[in-house]
Amino acid sequence: MTRLTGKTALITGAARGIGLAFAERYIAEGAQVALADIDIDRAKAEATRLGDAAFAVQMDVTDQASIDGAVSATVAHFGQIDILINNAAIFTAAPISEISRDDFTRCFDINVAGTLFTMQAVARHMIARGQGGKIINMASQAGRRGEALVAVYCATKAAVISLTQSAGLNLIAHGINVNAIAPGVVDGEHWDGVDAFFAKYENKAPGEKKKEVGAAVPFGRMGTAQDLTGMAVFLASTEADYIVAQTYNVDGGQWMS
Repeated sequence: MTRLTGKTALITGAARGIGLAFAERYIAEGAQVALADIDIDRAKAEATRLGDAAFAVQMDVTDQASIDGAVSATVAHFGQIDILINNAAIFTAAPISEISRDDFTRCFDINVAGTLFTMQAVARHMIARGQGGKIINMASQAGRRGEALVAVYCATKAAVISLTQSAGLNLIAHGINVNAIAPGVVDGEHWDGVDAFFAKYENKAPGEKKKEVGAAVPFGRMGTAQDLTGMAVFLASTEADYIVAQTYNVDGGQWMS
């Protein structure tokens, strides 16, 4: 018997990258998964590939009606939500003197408000259902400390860690465990955009920053999306029932806490 048999998970930002890796691993562990993403065409294509255990649902985490609609659609399709992974997020970087209010607002709307209000919508379902649940928020090593060019993103991920603590303490009264994962540098298509920011502001050649950060990881390389899936399964399983309001580093040794 696999570790998540009989469970249904809603994963945001699940059409690609880390979210998709979570979906694939959860299905392998016996779960049914709703792949929630603003890119519904890509989500549908991946759900078709993954089979009947997968369901694609469109979700814009900056729009409350879209969040509520995705939660309702998932419950209508699978009958329940036992697990939520708040994975949808964006990255931004700029010197303090060049940060724009629009960029700040967009990053906080997706990374922080999106996490909070998706968590709220799913928690309301879990509370009404009365059988508890597991919520996993995606933080980052960037939430553990500031970075000279990454003030806004770092602040959003610090906020995710704080939200995880507060929600964890509040929702455990309903049998809902809220915890988080803090990855380090994770390779994938999103790193093309991250690398471009550093190429711009640090006058580096394309790909140079990526090589530097990979070499700096004590483990010896950048992480992969698959490196994160073990912790995601553990936190969603009964083995983590007594874990509340914690953020776990899965980063190859980049941050110790």
